[in-house]
Amino acid sequence: PEAQLDRFMFNITVKYPTAAEELRILKQTTGGDQPELKHALTGEQILALQEVVRKVPVAEHVFVYARDLVRATRPDEPEASKFVKQYISWGAGPRAGQYLILGAKARAILEGRFHVSTEDVQSVAHPVLRHRIVTTFQANSEGVTTENVISKLLESVPVELHERGKKLARV
Repeated sequence: PEAQLDRFMFNITVKYPTAAEELRILKQTTGGDQPELKHALTGEQILALQEVVRKVPVAEHVFVYARDLVRATRPDEPEASKFVKQYISWGAGPRAGQYLILGAKARAILEGRFHVSTEDVQSVAHPVLRHRIVTTFQANSEGVTTENVISKLLESVPVELHERGKKLARV
């Protein structure tokens, strides 16, 4: 099932509706009135938006950060942390990095920017990674969730800063 889940870009968690929202859902979906549905976007518009997102430029250090974040999930990598080796049995594959970048590009556009930051990558990390990481029995028995693991990785994976292709520092 991991390979099948990997094909989905995001795993979004949706909370239960409030009591008032749930009552409205019950009333609206069990009556005779059928709402008139309208298209928000055409197929052509969706394809055009996808093309715009793909054209958003990404700096080298953002690519490096996305790569490093994904590689940090893999317990068999030589540079894997003790935490990862202890709590992850299966890490994210290369597709996770692709979706981190594409999700970060979309977020940048939604935020009104035409460049991607490492913060954009961090903001999409949970929905991109949560279904690509399998935790160990030890993690499960200690109550360490995939969400906890991703948060820890976001705290521990350094961001390399670059200017004109030169490495400045590791933050």
